Amino acid sequence: MNKSPKRRFITGFDGLRTLGVIGVIMYHLNPNVFSGGYLGVPIFFLISGYLITDHFFNTVDYGGSFSLSNFYLKRVKRLYPGMLFVLLASGAYIVLFLKNLLYHFDQIFVTNVLNVYNWWQIFNGQSYFERFANNESPFTHLWTLSIEGQFYIIWPILLILFSKFHVKKGRIFGFSLIVSIASAIWMAILFKPGVDPSRIYYGTDTRLFSILLGCGLALVWPAEKLKEGLKKSDKWKLNIVGLLSLALMLLMIFTIKDSDPFLYRGGMFIFSVTTCIFIAVVAHPDSMWNSLLSNKVFHYVGSRSYGLYLYQFPVMIFFESKFKNVADHPILYPVIEVILIVLVTEFSFRFVEQPLAHAKWSDVKNFFKSSTGIQRVLALVIALISITGCYSVVKAVSAPNPNVNHSQLANKINKNEKANKKKKQQAIENLKKAKKKQNATGKMSAADYARYKKAAKDHPINTEFEKYGLTQIDLQRLKDVPLTAVGDSVMADGSDNFLKLFDDKKVVVDAAVSRQLAASLDILQKYKDQGVLAPNVLIGLGTNGPFNMQQLGQIMSLVGPQRHVYWINVHVPTRPWEKTVNGVLSQAQSKYKNLTVIDWNGYSNGHTDWFYDDNVHPNPDGSMYYTSFVAKEILKSLDKK
Repeated sequence: MNKSPKRRFITGFDGLRTLGVIGVIMYHLNPNVFSGGYLGVPIFFLISGYLITDHFFNTVDYGGSFSLSNFYLKRVKRLYPGMLFVLLASGAYIVLFLKNLLYHFDQIFVTNVLNVYNWWQIFNGQSYFERFANNESPFTHLWTLSIEGQFYIIWPILLILFSKFHVKKGRIFGFSLIVSIASAIWMAILFKPGVDPSRIYYGTDTRLFSILLGCGLALVWPAEKLKEGLKKSDKWKLNIVGLLSLALMLLMIFTIKDSDPFLYRGGMFIFSVTTCIFIAVVAHPDSMWNSLLSNKVFHYVGSRSYGLYLYQFPVMIFFESKFKNVADHPILYPVIEVILIVLVTEFSFRFVEQPLAHAKWSDVKNFFKSSTGIQRVLALVIALISITGCYSVVKAVSAPNPNVNHSQLANKINKNEKANKKKKQQAIENLKKAKKKQNATGKMSAADYARYKKAAKDHPINTEFEKYGLTQIDLQRLKDVPLTAVGDSVMADGSDNFLKLFDDKKVVVDAAVSRQLAASLDILQKYKDQGVLAPNVLIGLGTNGPFNMQQLGQIMSLVGPQRHVYWINVHVPTRPWEKTVNGVLSQAQSKYKNLTVIDWNGYSNGHTDWFYDDNVHPNPDGSMYYTSFVAKEILKSLDKK
């Protein structure tokens, strides 16, 4: 049996693994680079599905016997050393330097070992407040290993049963395709815009389509049976198909954001099908793409892609917990993190994963007889790390709950959202009932000034804001400024103050945690359709992820040139996209005459005492500065009209 096509295919696969792991790491380092880098995960799933199915039939079709026990043993030796070491090494670091992450670590460890961590994440996943309170889990990405583990356990058993009952490959292919399509449809059905997509992102049932597409491909396009010697014209066709499929893959990786509904309503399935086509091209011995993807760099990265994937999150989380001003070093810090990820991966690959993957009992017995001094020191270091990691698992059983979800910030935002919900609906009803459309801009005439001056003297309001730079005349005037505000958690944190400053019976403040720009389009369109979108629109978005000029342009187009947009720039030094967001806003202000950027970032610079520990959300005193500054800037802009 000729094995060369098989070997060429596997080597060519290193390029695909490289694309996948680079996309995932770059997305986590800076979503503005690989906006759809998370699409690297379907690449890994497709590879797994193809290789396992191809291996099974390559064995039984040539008269061999597929050993389930040997298969499981090889999977354990291949996957568990790296997985256990990343868990134990991370646990060792946590118990020594970052004890606030100990809570639930015991459950994280056990569920990863049992290959059910993805479901544990669905029911026990981290909240928004945990992610922004220096409490982000370094294990979030390990959900993929559990799905693959579940696949490795169940799929070979099904293949053995299919083979035993002589089920034809065509029917197995049909089964794979039907279940794959059903999985993609199920994902689309469960997806609800504006609702946390964790359930469908982590669920085995909603991510199964990528793996099964790989399985189906192996049934109709087995690597071992692909022959060389295609006609020149057919080679061209094959390579052009490869080019087009790769181009579409890259286009989706660079353009589709994780908040885009299209991703869950067929986008991820389309990407998987496209990748499946490219895999088919790479698998063929006459394809030029196999040679292009088989270079030494890709081979190195591909052979270590598992470790690079494993260690990316722990390195980034631990590094950024010590160096929090990420936005001030958008290039240097990511470079350092990538170097650290590579170094840790190389150490694990050479001294943990590879030795244990090929170890025999005789090797263990003879280790201290034949090993060098350096090998013994390394073994001792690894043993100490592992023992400390085991201690962290035990310690985690009694670790206190950081209770971030009931922090002062979380409680305030929850309280504001509940109080604002009723007021918002009442304000919308009041605006709908208004006989005249809102056409007042809030610009002050001489008569208005006299009226505000008299009211300031006779009936002063909101006097607590005066020490934050607002005069009593300003405070009276704000009650007549029509406003629709849409924002994220920073605005939600200050929504109670905004509703004090403006007329809460006529002003709409719509703010929510984790909100990104894409979600605001539907919200603004809804208010516009209802006829309650004010002449002044306040936007507070960008904390949770970057956006580009085109996306900002969609907001400006929707709002229209007759309304004025006030956009609060972001103070989020713990995230790499701070400068990206503020840079886009600065450029946009020159492009759109009806856009005013409120420089909260510049105003708050150096005032760490205005923020909670996350250095993103204003504390009670900072919230007063935040809302007062925004209000002053709106009034200043109105005076210039």
